[in-house]
Amino acid sequence: MSDLQQKQITNTAKITERFPIPAEGRILAIDPGTKRVGLAVCDPLRITVRPVTTIERGSWKSLLAKIEAQILDLDAVAVVVGLPLESSGEESPMSAEARSIARKLSLSLKLPIFLQDERVSSYEAKGRLWRSGAGLAETRKRVDAEAAAIILEDFLGLLSSPLPSVEE
Repeated sequence: MSDLQQKQITNTAKITERFPIPAEGRILAIDPGTKRVGLAVCDPLRITVRPVTTIERGSWKSLLAKIEAQILDLDAVAVVVGLPLESSGEESPMSAEARSIARKLSLSLKLPIFLQDERVSSYEAKGRLWRSGAGLAETRKRVDAEAAAIILEDFLGLLSSPLPSVEE
């Protein structure tokens, strides 16, 4: 995985020109956690995003098999892994875990793998669920997949944002 893919996608180069992401096709987002992993996906035109499921963490082999099954079922063309940074932007122990997951996925899958800053996705996900009327138990059940949806929305926003002009 290149240095750019290892960092969150906040760069000035157009991502799709540097890495092989088809212009269309579903992207699977992963919100990595120590106990659970949330998944979300976008539609093939990348207009809408929806939470998919939450996977209980187990062995790497088990987690990989479940992620691969979702990739096949959803026909995903790329994967985005949430990178939990501290509010200051510094790395955290969970950042190292997310980078490890992304690296292992890049070695195991034949899809482009990206990391996306997800500093406040879980808090935003809880807020969305509460505003939608979900109770505490429902929020706990759905928060990881909802956080993955927020990660994917942020990533898609960066993919579709215009390039800044370069002055010489």
